[in-house]
Amino acid sequence: MDNARLEELFESLGPVGIRKLFGGKGIYCDGVIVAVVVRGELMLKADEETIPDFEAAGCRQWTYTGSRHGKEVAMPYWSVPDDAFDDPDEMAVWARRAYEAGRRAGR
Repeated sequence: MDNARLEELFESLGPVGIRKLFGGKGIYCDGVIVAVVVRGELMLKADEETIPDFEAAGCRQWTYTGSRHGKEVAMPYWSVPDDAFDDPDEMAVWARRAYEAGRRAGR
């Protein structure tokens, strides 16, 4: 996913910064991380308040197997609902949820 497309998806939040992160990209708004691109997939920041929304939308949480201990590690990022990619108003709702989760996390 190129930077121009990422900027378009998050335009409802205003200008975003995009930096290398986790071998992919981190998307930031006002210094708050709102999303990552990992293995080519956009994942939005979530927390205890927003996880039920992501689950209800059928989204998947980013997990990986830890190299040191072989256990699955769950990260606070979730896939974007398919409808949001084609509907700017829907994406604005999810982007705002991710931004608010990032703010509550203090990062």
